[in-house]
Amino acid sequence: MERNLWAPWRMAYIRNLETQAEEAGVGAVANGGNFLLEAWRHPDLDAVNHVVHRDAAGLIMLNRYPYANGHLLVALGDPRPRLVDYGPAARARFWGLVDVATLLVERCMRPQGVNVGLNQGRAAGAGLPEHIHAHVLPRWSGDTNFMAAVAGARVIPESLESVSALYRDAVHDAVVDAAREPGPASA
Repeated sequence: MERNLWAPWRMAYIRNLETQAEEAGVGAVANGGNFLLEAWRHPDLDAVNHVVHRDAAGLIMLNRYPYANGHLLVALGDPRPRLVDYGPAARARFWGLVDVATLLVERCMRPQGVNVGLNQGRAAGAGLPEHIHAHVLPRWSGDTNFMAAVAGARVIPESLESVSALYRDAVHDAVVDAAREPGPASA
């Protein structure tokens, strides 16, 4: 039997959050800024910001608060809230960077799977709703464990610095391979 839990008071709470965000100004962020845009504007700080690759359009960087070891973020340098706010050429550049990030994750982390996702809008889980970005995460069978369930903590077994170095060492080959025309699909 399917049951609904009605909580009409929640709508007033949700509307109040929207009002607070509007009063703070479009693009206001809880942490006080757009870390992706700041990383984009300061290529001299790529090592500190764990940017592992950048090109004329955007960048690939490690997530400072990863869901899994090696979790990458991909963003264009021009912040827009929705993917469709970019033209076709910019979207192609974005997905090209996602291709490079996916190859990096596969080659460097050797996962059993990869998650690629976008959270568009705060209600979809976007922590930075004014700057659409992709998450590229390596996954392994059983990579969620008792620590997440019991302690609400993730165990990340490697430092951001060592993973950054690993990715930077491999990025050239990943960029070249991502730009290649694909061969026939294997049967």
